[in-house]
Amino acid sequence: MIEVSASVLNVDKTNANHMFYNLETAKINYFHIDVMDGKFVERNNVELMKDYALTISHMSNLGLDVHLMVKDVEEFVDEYLMLEPQILTFHVEAIDDEEKIRSLIDRIKRSGSRVGIAISPNTSIETIKKYLNYIHMILVMTVVPGKGGQTLIPETLDKVKNLKQYLEENNIDIDIEVDGGINNETAKLAIDAGANILVAGNYLISSDNKIESVKKLKE
Repeated sequence: MIEVSASVLNVDKTNANHMFYNLETAKINYFHIDVMDGKFVERNNVELMKDYALTISHMSNLGLDVHLMVKDVEEFVDEYLMLEPQILTFHVEAIDDEEKIRSLIDRIKRSGSRVGIAISPNTSIETIKKYLNYIHMILVMTVVPGKGGQTLIPETLDKVKNLKQYLEENNIDIDIEVDGGINNETAKLAIDAGANILVAGNYLISSDNKIESVKKLKE
């Protein structure tokens, strides 16, 4: 089953609650919270994303799909676990200590949230193979992390395809999420490559018919 995670990265604050309501009634599966600290990526939206996450957790029954694009992963993991997200994902590039990564995986799982590991376009899937049996999801960035509205990098779908093949060959049952440049056309390419969770931001936010747009993503 294909699921849609709606990114609220570029939602206008003055219209946020109305937008969240419209996205939920369009039958998305998750709200995608892109947390940026100004260190791991240039942009800093820590306060805004925390505000959006709190608002959504109070007004919606849908799960939060939290994507941490931050350098101090442990600090933000503790902060967001208090909101009981359905999925909590951190970047493998942010931590150079394998034991720390394994400890974070255990901490997130013990909290009851699903744990994901994200990889940027230039990161090989070899980097995360050792963790695949212990997590619930891999997030493959299909754009450079840190900015909304980018065009999907075609070569990243080869990574999705190779990852899907590896998972099948090794009987590992986890989700593959793609994030960046997803619309009704690129969604089909991502699904064909092996993704089953699609993060869509500007495509959904700018849509005049969100119900139809979500349907097109899931087709």
